[in-house]
Amino acid sequence: MNINLTLLMQAVAFAAFIWFTARFIWPPLMRAIETRQKTIADGLAAGEQGRQSLATAEKRISELIDDAKAKAAEIVAQGEKFRVDTVEQAKAEAKLEADRILAAAKAEVEQEVARAREHLREQVAVLAVAGAEKILSREVDARAHADLLDAIKRQI
Repeated sequence: MNINLTLLMQAVAFAAFIWFTARFIWPPLMRAIETRQKTIADGLAAGEQGRQSLATAEKRISELIDDAKAKAAEIVAQGEKFRVDTVEQAKAEAKLEADRILAAAKAEVEQEVARAREHLREQVAVLAVAGAEKILSREVDARAHADLLDAIKRQI
């Protein structure tokens, strides 16, 4: 066996193998590698975009929570103000009602005092007539002296 011929044949076979590999195996393998690299790059970009989107969403959520807290505080403040206004209004209405009842009671007392005075005047007049009748030992005509009794009532 000739070693040179063997080496030459092995070199030709190796060259054919390289050509075949470069022609038929290498391009699909490179396409697969490029596709995989592109998929990985797209995934990384999507991950970064998702991270940015998450940060934006967290910021937006924080703003919404702050707004909700502010609105809740405002609603509570309005409720407190309404409660205070309602209590003040109820106090004012109660005071007006108490004043009205007090005024009505005072008017009723004044009417009762006036009635009692009138009744006392009548009783004093009757007692005065009875006393005068006893003193004079004669009967006094009540009809004849009605004007006199009215004058006495007015003076008392």
